[in-house]
Amino acid sequence: MSYTCSFCEGNFHSQGGLMKHMNLKHSKNSTLTGMAEALQSHTFIRHPHLSARPCSSDGTFLRDPVPQLPTPELFKSCHDGDPWFPFGGRSSADNIQHGLDLWRATVMRYQTDHDSCNRVLWRSAVEMYGTIDSISAGGVAWTTYQLSYNTYELNVRNVLSVFEEQLASKEFEGKFEYTPYEEYDKNLAFTLTLCQGIGHFDTISQDKKTHRSMFIPIIAGSDKTTVSVVTGHQEYHPVNIVNTARRGHGNGVVPIAFLPIPKTSKRQRKRSEFQVFCRQLYHICLELVFMPLKPHMTEPKVMKCPDGHFRHVIFGLGPYIADYPEQVWLTGISQDHFSVWSLTHYVRCDALPTDLDGPGSHRRSQEKTDILVKTFDRNILWNNFGLRHNIVPFTCSFPRADIHELLAPDLLHQLIKGVFKGHLVEWVLEYLYLTHTEKAALEIIEDIDHRILAVPSFPGLRRFPDGRDYRQWTGDDSKALMKVFLAAIAGYVPSVMVHCITALMDACYIARAIDSLSHEHLRDCVQTFHRLCAIFVETGARTTLSLPRQHALNHFYNAIHLFGSPNGLCSSITESKHIRAVKEPWRRSSRYLALTQMLRTLLRLDKMLVLRQRLEDNGTLRGSPYSRYYGSTDMPIVDSEELGDEDEAAVSGKPQDVSEFDVQLARPRSSQVELLEYNYPSQLHALAVYIKQPKFPLVFTQFLYKVSHPDEQVAPSTIGECPAFEGIHHSAVATFYAPGDLSGSGGLRRERIRSTPHLFDHPRRDTVFVVLDDSQLGMDGMEIGRVLLFFSFEYRRKSFSCALINWFVHADKRNPDTGMWVVKQEVDRRGQPTLEVIHVDSITRAAHLLPIYGSSQVPEDFDYHDALDTYYSFFVNRYVDYHAHEFIGTH
Repeated sequence: MSYTCSFCEGNFHSQGGLMKHMNLKHSKNSTLTGMAEALQSHTFIRHPHLSARPCSSDGTFLRDPVPQLPTPELFKSCHDGDPWFPFGGRSSADNIQHGLDLWRATVMRYQTDHDSCNRVLWRSAVEMYGTIDSISAGGVAWTTYQLSYNTYELNVRNVLSVFEEQLASKEFEGKFEYTPYEEYDKNLAFTLTLCQGIGHFDTISQDKKTHRSMFIPIIAGSDKTTVSVVTGHQEYHPVNIVNTARRGHGNGVVPIAFLPIPKTSKRQRKRSEFQVFCRQLYHICLELVFMPLKPHMTEPKVMKCPDGHFRHVIFGLGPYIADYPEQVWLTGISQDHFSVWSLTHYVRCDALPTDLDGPGSHRRSQEKTDILVKTFDRNILWNNFGLRHNIVPFTCSFPRADIHELLAPDLLHQLIKGVFKGHLVEWVLEYLYLTHTEKAALEIIEDIDHRILAVPSFPGLRRFPDGRDYRQWTGDDSKALMKVFLAAIAGYVPSVMVHCITALMDACYIARAIDSLSHEHLRDCVQTFHRLCAIFVETGARTTLSLPRQHALNHFYNAIHLFGSPNGLCSSITESKHIRAVKEPWRRSSRYLALTQMLRTLLRLDKMLVLRQRLEDNGTLRGSPYSRYYGSTDMPIVDSEELGDEDEAAVSGKPQDVSEFDVQLARPRSSQVELLEYNYPSQLHALAVYIKQPKFPLVFTQFLYKVSHPDEQVAPSTIGECPAFEGIHHSAVATFYAPGDLSGSGGLRRERIRSTPHLFDHPRRDTVFVVLDDSQLGMDGMEIGRVLLFFSFEYRRKSFSCALINWFVHADKRNPDTGMWVVKQEVDRRGQPTLEVIHVDSITRAAHLLPIYGSSQVPEDFDYHDALDTYYSFFVNRYVDYHAHEFIGTH
């Protein structure tokens, strides 16, 4: 393998040679600092052979490819020039039949002829469905395979056709890379992504037929889901396929198959013949699903891409997303008949079930499994190696595919819902029952629930109205509990137990969006967690720690090297697709032969999605229907920016589109709306009285003096010229690069910081990170401020956007158990909170503070809105999201 310089396109045989070349030729001096300056922000080192060179539709590579412009006439099949064919116009309704009735009644009211009802496009929902079905573009049809043994059905789409439709869609233009690359930042740390980690690249590049092709690793996932919440009887087993623009709720994740779920009586269910049949049926179905791609795993196929160019495409089985019970089925290993977690072999190594973390284990591989099956009888295979002799994984039918290697690391089920919620949270409760009387333990557990309820608000933070003790837990619930759990148990459990949970949480957050610099830190956290876990055995909460989900942490290091960070590559992506692909279509069905109706619904939704994309490209959906027909702008068009009042949102764009942190005062809904609605005075002293901050005039004049005299240290207490306020803002919006959290395809995320006297009947004053020394990293260069007021004004012909804040200052060291910084509200000599006016440019993003509850119990009627005003000291919550964990610092 060789490497290409992104500056001069020279080829080198090793990364070291490339780095030396860049250091000498593309930097100001021969030091790493000079190279970092040459790199600036990000440098991409692309694969030399899998270059995804554009070609013609017949496969001939183009010497000088030119950018492809959108086709001006996307709908050449339009009838009579109707751009909305086959719909005949723009329309929508939540309840179709009710909407059609209202539509028809409106037309009849204002029309005198008897054929007025015929002017309505559809008279019934059936007619509307018929129009949707007539859409020729989009939607790969479902095929049903009849499988014997009581006749089970496999419903599957042609996966090659699905990829052709996905790849040609302009929805993904600019949202994925055509060439595998390594990404280096200015610190020479490279980001571990799927494009770098997957081990197929070297193997594929040895075949000259694949040179200049585009490699597509097929990311697939399967996860059984229940759609009947009440009875639990209705189960479906969807298989999802994911492309490189992977977002759980987007079209990058597409259901391609519904696997049959064999069922029988309880007595027959335990028979070995039936169990073998179920597993063999599972793998045969998966083999049928991916078979259309097999010819093009060795021979490239010419396919059209979102940028309009054709390219040679080579496929390969990539990471497979599945929770642990599903992984057991995929690998064909043995498991306990009563519980998949008790005395179960592991899917990636041959460690003994009684001592999974013990020395001497080796990684599994399909080649080694084949040798063992040929050498030993079934009993030895089962007892010594944990293998089933009669199960052949579906990957054996495809080139460059080993199921033991392809299993993706799973943050959601293995770590968050598994080790954290399923193990550690339950073990903490068990410890409380063992060390206290039942009555005392229940009181402590109830106070832990009250502590969880008492945390201040934060964008995207889920609240627990019943504490942590409720039945139906989702993945999002487990993630939310992880954000606030440490502060809730601190003081009730031993320090080493808190430290143990901290180590696991650090491992989860580091693995979410990892780079080369934090890779070793991940290993240290895993080792610390396994070492400190002994406290649960010592206290009697556990008898053994030989559990597959905990042991999985030992394999994250190698799995991330293969497939990159688990961000967007764990079972959360398939779970999120369950809602749209399974649960919602099931609710729309009649419940009788529901799967057939669900497949029809999915096909119609796909057709509508493709049609909408093409109408948007054609410009047909721009403006309102009124202005489209009559060329008038009299009808008001609502500005979505004015209505966007959510606390957090994904933002389209790329990191270079914004500075590292871009904070802007939110635009009022209308001119001077806050001044009118809340009667804010426009003069300084009257405003200070109104907001009940008598020191505001002093700190404001000090701010103005520093603006005019930046070199002087002491500002006077008064100043002659005092401007009037242009606007009082109740929020600011921070935009920053946070690919580990909810973000757009470019990794940008938006977060709203609020300072308002009235939000849901309560005031809300958020806390923020304020940079005091940008030469220091993390909290060493920052303090926390609580925003009391956002305001803007003009001074000496220059506009200012400012915030009035209370300071919270942090201690010199982190808390040794939780690893979080501790802050206290700063007060003056009279014990009053200190105030200061700062420019919003010094704010980076919102901060979340967790009260340090001490030994006192939280009152049952305590309101979390009062938390910041009630408690004396706080943890700076670095677990509130993944960006905060990285931003504050983990070392």
